[in-house]
Amino acid sequence: MTPPILDTLIIGGGPAGLTAAVYLRRFRRDIAVIDKGHSRLDLIPVTHNFPGFPHGIRGSQLLENLRRQLGNYGCEVTQGEITGLRREGDVFVAHHDGGQIYARTVLLATGIADAGLPIENWHEAVASGALRLCPVCDGFDVLDKRIAVVSSNVNPVGHALFMRTFSASVTLFERDEVRLSAAQRAELDAAMVTYVLSPLQGITMSEKMMPILHTADDDSHEFDVVYPMLGEVARSDLAQSLGAKTGNCGELTVDQQQATTVPGLYAVGDVVAGLNQISVAAGQAAVAATHIHNELPRLFRG
Repeated sequence: MTPPILDTLIIGGGPAGLTAAVYLRRFRRDIAVIDKGHSRLDLIPVTHNFPGFPHGIRGSQLLENLRRQLGNYGCEVTQGEITGLRREGDVFVAHHDGGQIYARTVLLATGIADAGLPIENWHEAVASGALRLCPVCDGFDVLDKRIAVVSSNVNPVGHALFMRTFSASVTLFERDEVRLSAAQRAELDAAMVTYVLSPLQGITMSEKMMPILHTADDDSHEFDVVYPMLGEVARSDLAQSLGAKTGNCGELTVDQQQATTVPGLYAVGDVVAGLNQISVAAGQAAVAATHIHNELPRLFRG
């Protein structure tokens, strides 16, 4: 018996994957959405820079809204993990715990994984707003707070200077080893950014949920908020197994239609090189879904 072949398999149920799914269902395409969970959006207490929500919206609520919107078009998100992806001729075969899924095209919306954070109970710290992961998203929300920026040789000066837009009190820490050059220190001094010359060892939270940064010299430093800018790794293993081109951190290389270097394989959202923003992910999803629809065989209504 010939297995059914989907038009598109979407891997990932964050804002990028769900937006693409809504578009494709409205194009009357036969799709499935498989989501492992762990969307970064689910961690955001409130986002204030996504259009259309003047008072902000919880990340979890935005995800739920998108799932409900998709449900209006007869598609539900399936919880699970795609453990393998291969090609058989012009068809993709995806492996998961429920068996195999066959699809003419695949859209990856698998996101990124943050580098290890030097803090216990970091989910609670994020929920309280004391630990933040995206200065572009919420820098405005910490105006004039005491801000700590933690870097690990990932553009430390650039991250610290960016936060000076929002506060006069910015302190830079480096993890494991202090690597700041004399020129970098001069640049920070000119911008009135404080930098600590002892490496960061860890972060704890006070009873009032204030981050306390502990350095190798046995000193402790309390702040209102900390941004751990330690880098990310794109969840692109499935695409890489097919030979897709990636950048240094695994982020997928795509063209203007969000197509990877593997024919029929598309990628949107944070797994793609670019600005990691919900609105960007939604725009990429719209582009990819429309291109996929136009590339698939015509679907005439009888």
